[in-house]
Amino acid sequence: MKALRDLLDKQAHLFEKGGPLERLHPVWEAQDTILYTPGLVTRAGAHVRDALDQKRMMIVVVVGLLPAMAMAMYNTGLQALLAISRGAAPLDDLQMAVWSALGLANDPGNLLSCVVFGALYFLPVYAVTLAAGGAAEVVFAIVRRHPVTEGFLVTSALFPLVLPATIPLWQVALGITFGVVLGKEVFGGVGMNIFNPALVGRAFLFFAYPAQISGDQVWIAAATKGVDGLSGATALAKAAESGQPGVDLLHAFLGLMPGSMGETSTLAILLGAVVLIVTQVGSWRTMVGVSLGTVVMASLLNLVGSDSNPMFALPFWWHMVLGGWALGAVFMATDPVSSAFSATGKLFYGAGIGVLVVLIRVVNPAYPEGMMLAILFMNMFAPLIDHFVVKANIRRRVARRVA
Repeated sequence: MKALRDLLDKQAHLFEKGGPLERLHPVWEAQDTILYTPGLVTRAGAHVRDALDQKRMMIVVVVGLLPAMAMAMYNTGLQALLAISRGAAPLDDLQMAVWSALGLANDPGNLLSCVVFGALYFLPVYAVTLAAGGAAEVVFAIVRRHPVTEGFLVTSALFPLVLPATIPLWQVALGITFGVVLGKEVFGGVGMNIFNPALVGRAFLFFAYPAQISGDQVWIAAATKGVDGLSGATALAKAAESGQPGVDLLHAFLGLMPGSMGETSTLAILLGAVVLIVTQVGSWRTMVGVSLGTVVMASLLNLVGSDSNPMFALPFWWHMVLGGWALGAVFMATDPVSSAFSATGKLFYGAGIGVLVVLIRVVNPAYPEGMMLAILFMNMFAPLIDHFVVKANIRRRVARRVA
């Protein structure tokens, strides 16, 4: 490692002010600070508020996402192998060639086969996300002459998890670029964005290419080949049609069902929630607020009922294990930049998301998934929530002082 450090130090002058590669200094600084601790020293009085810096925070979030990533590969491979066993061939020619070269069995009961098969879907999407989104980050850093921050680590990890396995890679590149540029950079970069960049990218793809982002293309492809007993609808779509998700609760909790790659397993996401809460990187107040809002709104609609809309009868626990509820509540809603900052505000902010996701799912049967829109909508109101919380605190303090 010392040899590498010496090599980097010898090249550093090329990227410093006045050097021939000065404009590329953000790129140089990014790789240097990833490998080593910055050599900058504070010469004036330092005010350390917390030992947790941005790099450590982002790495903790990525670590929390690892169970969801692992489950994304396993379940995607499982569902694809089940589709093959029913007569479909969901892989393209290149993927099939790689799969054949590996020599693994087309057995849905084989753990290794499922993980490797799913990786043939997940890893290309992740690689394109890193390449396209990272390029956008670097370009803006060079133009604005500011450092390349670690915030993209989380965005790049989240974005593939909210996509279906069969999405075209060019759409992945387009979506992540849109999310990074219009969801973050136009607002000034990390720490200034109003909306969650990963959700902005997914929202763009959803409205621009609804057929590919629906998350059920693999299963529809299998069904159109005349395979009996295989439906193209997701569990939420089935619930909207008949009130029955078409999967048992345990399988839904474990994530053994079709859907966006990283959203299906509530169990894997709960493991990540433990990491975020223990390390205090993610706010438990926001998660509790989302849960309470979902429970209250779903229970109220259960009481109201409807003869024409079966979603009114769907219990709150089904809302929590279907679609993107869990991933949104744990990793998207708790985004420290786009969510509310105050402790009380986080509860109201989360509760608003929980209420809205149920309303969107139930009242609008044509759009059974509502977590993405609920979070983006509440992102707009997060500053307003904090404003009223601060004002209320000031009034209480003034009242105590007068008394």
